[in-house]
Amino acid sequence: MILIDKLAYSSRLRRKSPALKTVFSVSSLLLCVAARSLPVSVCILSVMSVLTVKAGGIPPRRYGKLMAVPLGFLILSTVAVVFHLSAEPSALFSLPLGARYLSADSASLLYGLRLVLTAFASISCLYFLSLTTPLTDIFAVLRRAHCPELILELMFLVYRFLFVLLETGSAIQTSQRCRLGNRDKRTALHAAGLLLAVLLQLAFSRSSGIYDAMESRCYDGRIRVLSRTCRATAGETAAAALLLALFAAAAGFGRFYGGAL
Repeated sequence: MILIDKLAYSSRLRRKSPALKTVFSVSSLLLCVAARSLPVSVCILSVMSVLTVKAGGIPPRRYGKLMAVPLGFLILSTVAVVFHLSAEPSALFSLPLGARYLSADSASLLYGLRLVLTAFASISCLYFLSLTTPLTDIFAVLRRAHCPELILELMFLVYRFLFVLLETGSAIQTSQRCRLGNRDKRTALHAAGLLLAVLLQLAFSRSSGIYDAMESRCYDGRIRVLSRTCRATAGETAAAALLLALFAAAAGFGRFYGGAL
């Protein structure tokens, strides 16, 4: 979480219009999910990766590690889609299990590959937005889109409290290590339980303190933060519209002429 926030603030696209980046990434995500096509997913994944790494200046190694985190979950969750029980063996893969076979045919393999690429391309759209736009700018876009203030307030408080809990938990863990609280498995498990118990108490204490501080600053139910207004240029808007049009054209071409892909 802290790494993503640091990369967002250091991105070269940080000063670009957050509204344009939000509309572009969300529209690309919706097109990717609606198309569910291998060419469209590969196209969106490639464009988002190039924009995030090349245009945004995010280190490729860091971006690769961030993209590798959900890849393992996607592959494991797709195994249940690719493999299925059947009464007859499949020509592609079959493993006898009593009277049935654990099989995988070309259709299920193609479906699983399409599912993984669609989810992976959708994740790249979200990474493009989160790695180039700080969350405070996203809050400003949501407020201009007339998102309910209660939802914005909860999002902001949860976002703020994540860093408070991470900092507090890191300090407690460092203190435990200095006292050899993780010298073996038994003490490490006991230390982890103590950390969670203390962190829970500190969470209630910190939340009460933050609310008192907000009340002392005339909190009236709306959190106001300073946000920089960055307008999109005509060239940036045209480039985003052109990319979205290409994605839509690829989705339409794949639906009518792509066949199984």
